Amino acid sequence: VLAAWQRPYLNIFKHFRVEEWKRSAKEGDVAALTDTRLKGTIYRIRGSNPASSYLQLPRTGTQSLGLTGRYFYLLFRPLPRKHFLVHLDVTTEENQVVRISFSNLFKEFKSTATWLQFPFLCGAANEGMARRGAAGAAPADVRWTCLVLDLPSILSLYLSRRYSHLRGVKLCSNLLVKNLCTSDLLFEPGVTLAEARLSDLSCRGVAPMPREFAFPVPKGQKWHDLYDYIRY
Repeated sequence: VLAAWQRPYLNIFKHFRVEEWKRSAKEGDVAALTDTRLKGTIYRIRGSNPASSYLQLPRTGTQSLGLTGRYFYLLFRPLPRKHFLVHLDVTTEENQVVRISFSNLFKEFKSTATWLQFPFLCGAANEGMARRGAAGAAPADVRWTCLVLDLPSILSLYLSRRYSHLRGVKLCSNLLVKNLCTSDLLFEPGVTLAEARLSDLSCRGVAPMPREFAFPVPKGQKWHDLYDYIRY
């Protein structure tokens, strides 16, 4: 059951005050920028190889975030014509730490008892579906993406393990990131509160995207025409 402070969702950057760098760490070329289109601060992580620059939470590997939400959300955009890498360290009920990584460097899915590697296919703006992308460097017009990982399902499906909590996150170059979040709710982007009530989405544990995580959609445009939504 989610602890009260993690309900209904936890804004990771805000909660851990990422901009102060007391509970988070950065290495290499990591910069906070103001994004006029997204109307807020984003972090740009770039470097000649993914391991050389990163943003990490918590600050050290001996600490744990202790976040128990079922879904992990990453709002990010791979840098065009580059490779990126993201690591999540999760703890199972047996107290085993498993690393879940995804990157457009990986050509195929690989798994060991303690490491799952998912290839990430970057979608291009004119392509419609991210799934059609090819492994390799991100396309020039790669879009902002809401990536959702169902952590208990991933551990259960690939390793037959039971999920306990999210221990740490390491965002390596090359990418832009707006925010991270955990929740037991499945947020559906592009759906308003009124639409959610009408279609009774809450019965299925689906909720509209909270305002602080929502990508802006100009009048007359549709969310899915502007951004990608990918669920693992």
